[in-house]
Amino acid sequence: MSDVTVWTGVAWRPHADVLIADGVVTEVRDHVPAHGPGVIDGAGGHLVPGFVNTHTHLQQSLCRGVGEGRPLLEWLLAVGEAMNAITPERAYVAAVAAALEGLLSGTTTLVEHMWPHPAPEVHDAVLTALSDVGVRAVLGRGIADREDPTRRWGFDPRLMQPLDTALADTDRLAAAAGHHVTLGLAVPNPRSLTVEGMRTVATFARERELTVMIHLSETGTDDAMCREHAGLSAIDYLAEGGLLSERLLAVHGVELDADARRALSDAGAAVSWNPVSNMRLGSGVAPVPELLADGVAVGLGVDGAGSNDRQDMLETLRAGAYVQRAHARRADLFDIGSMLAIACDGASRALGLPVAATPGGVSAGRLADLTLLRFDRDFACLPVSDPGATLLTCGTPRIVDTVLVGGDVVVADGRSTRIDVETLTAALLALTPTAAHREA
Repeated sequence: MSDVTVWTGVAWRPHADVLIADGVVTEVRDHVPAHGPGVIDGAGGHLVPGFVNTHTHLQQSLCRGVGEGRPLLEWLLAVGEAMNAITPERAYVAAVAAALEGLLSGTTTLVEHMWPHPAPEVHDAVLTALSDVGVRAVLGRGIADREDPTRRWGFDPRLMQPLDTALADTDRLAAAAGHHVTLGLAVPNPRSLTVEGMRTVATFARERELTVMIHLSETGTDDAMCREHAGLSAIDYLAEGGLLSERLLAVHGVELDADARRALSDAGAAVSWNPVSNMRLGSGVAPVPELLADGVAVGLGVDGAGSNDRQDMLETLRAGAYVQRAHARRADLFDIGSMLAIACDGASRALGLPVAATPGGVSAGRLADLTLLRFDRDFACLPVSDPGATLLTCGTPRIVDTVLVGGDVVVADGRSTRIDVETLTAALLALTPTAAHREA
C-alpha cells in the first residue's frame, strides 16, 4: 500500500507505505515512490486494520425482520423454525450474503456461531461460502447434549445429534477448511450442555486448541435456569463443567455481575459485545466499562441478521460507542482509538488470532487484513476535519474502498473481486420465505 495515511493505534501517520509479505505486514515506513504490479495506490486514503466481527450467525441473513418486537425466548423460537428449514443450498446463499455484507463494511475476520445441525452438507456449504467470499473466519461448529423443545433448559431436539458425532464432525471440518478458516465449538447457551457434556467439550477443545463460544447472560434467563435446575449461577455452572479458560468467548454478557466478571477475568476469557442486537431485542446494555476495568478482554460483534438486521460493522462501531455514552451520560467515552482496539483486536487471544503489538493499529507483524477508507466516496463524510471522528460518527460501507485479507485484495473500488452481486441478488430473490417469515 503506497502513500497512505495509516492509523498506528495512537495517531494517524500520513504519507506512509505499508509493506506486505506472506500475508503479514512487514514494515510501515515513510513513503518512497514506487509503481508496478502489486502496488496499491493509497494516496488520499486512510488505512485501518480490518474489523473482527466476534459474533454472527450467517444463516440468519435469510431471517431479516423475523420475530421483530418479540422478547429473546420468543424470538429464538421463531428463528429456530428458519434454522430447521435450512438446506445446503440455502445455507450457502445465506453465508455468502452475510459474509460479503460484512466484508464490504471492513470486516476481514468473522466468528460464525453455527447452531447445532445434523447435516454435514450444511456445514460444508458454509465452508465453501467462506472460501468463495475470501474472508477470514473462525467457524464455530454447533453442539448441544440436552434436549428441550421449549429451549428453556436445553436445545431444539430437531437440530441435535449425539455429542461425540458432532465433535467428530468438527475434526472433519477442520481437515477440510482452507488456510483462512479455523474451527471452534459453538454452544447455544449454558442450558444446552450437561456438566458431563461441558467436560467433554472442554477436553476436546483444549487438546486441539480450539475456541469455545457460548451465549452467556444475554438476559437473566441463564442465571435463573441454572439456579433452578443446577443450584448454581450460570458462571459457576460453566466453571463446574470446566469451560472457563482463555479460549472461551462469552457472547453478549449483558447481565454479567461482578462475580461473573471476576471469574471470566481470572480465566483469561473474552466477551463478545453485541450492542445493536442487544438494543433490537431489548436485552439491555452490556457492562463494557466494568468488564474492561475488571481485566476482561472485549471484542465487538454484529450478531446474526435475524437480530441486527445488518452485518455492518461500521454501524455497530458507532452504535456501540453511542449507547455506552448514553448509558453513562458521558460524551468522552469510547473514542475512535478505543473502539478500533476493541473492534480489531479485543478478543484475539480467545480466538487464537495473533495479538497485535498495538491494538487497533497497523504495525509490522500484523496479519495483512486491512481496510482502505476513502471518505470522498461519500459526500456525507465531507469535509473531514478529524479522520478518526469522521470514521466513528459518519462512516458507512460507502467509504470502504479496498479490503485485503492475508494481503489478497478481496474488495476493490467498493466491490467484491470474487462474488458477482447480481447473481447473488437473483439467488436471494429466488428463495421462498420460511415458516418463520410467514408466521412473523
